[in-house]
Amino acid sequence: MDRWQDRVAVVTGASSGIGAAVAKQLVESGVVVVGLARRMDRMEALRAELPEELHGRFHLMHCDVSDLDSITAAFDWVEEHLGGIDIMVNNAGCLFPGQLLTQDLQKLEQTWQVNIMGVLNCTRRAFRSMQQRDVPGHVVLINSLTGETIINPPGDELQVLNMYPLTKHGIKAMLEVLRQEFRGFKTKIKVTSITPGVTDTEILPRGYGDLPMLRPEDIAAGIMYALATPPHVQVHQLTIKPLGEPF
Repeated sequence: MDRWQDRVAVVTGASSGIGAAVAKQLVESGVVVVGLARRMDRMEALRAELPEELHGRFHLMHCDVSDLDSITAAFDWVEEHLGGIDIMVNNAGCLFPGQLLTQDLQKLEQTWQVNIMGVLNCTRRAFRSMQQRDVPGHVVLINSLTGETIINPPGDELQVLNMYPLTKHGIKAMLEVLRQEFRGFKTKIKVTSITPGVTDTEILPRGYGDLPMLRPEDIAAGIMYALATPPHVQVHQLTIKPLGEPF
């Protein structure tokens, strides 16, 4: 991680789960982190857990990634005050349990807006910053096993993932499109997709709690591994499963 010392990472969804875990590990590794989330109190509590001398390395910004104006304001601040973005961790996501056939359309549209357009809009701003400064940056996409296969619910539970696997299949496609575009633009920017199995986070639907689970810190460690690879090595996709997962 030496080459990332004092570089700037933006982490979306940094108030809980995987986002909070990777933000913490990045700060502890010498990276300047900007956490974006709607729940400022959660990020403030996370910063309070860090040694006092690291507080200045963890900047907190309110941001709703489903809102382009909110994204624009956050990234404008980062560029003005910190100089630009070197690492982009797209972690924010949402899931409203229910069925495609009956779920409220506004919730389905919100899932698309957060899980696809939020990732794309943040990545576009990060890319612009990296390209303008000729920085060999790194973009991380947090995917899901539902981006590989549609998981059958446990027992006799009704399928509740609705729009979520559709968006995660979209992230899998976005990964390869971004890789090709970064190459086409003659950059040295890397892109990595992290695909976790069942992980103990707030987004986990009811009925999955008895399955073998990963911790957010396990996924953060995978992100740190990908970031720490030499300049000529690109981790394209990293799948992390808990031992004994039935899928």
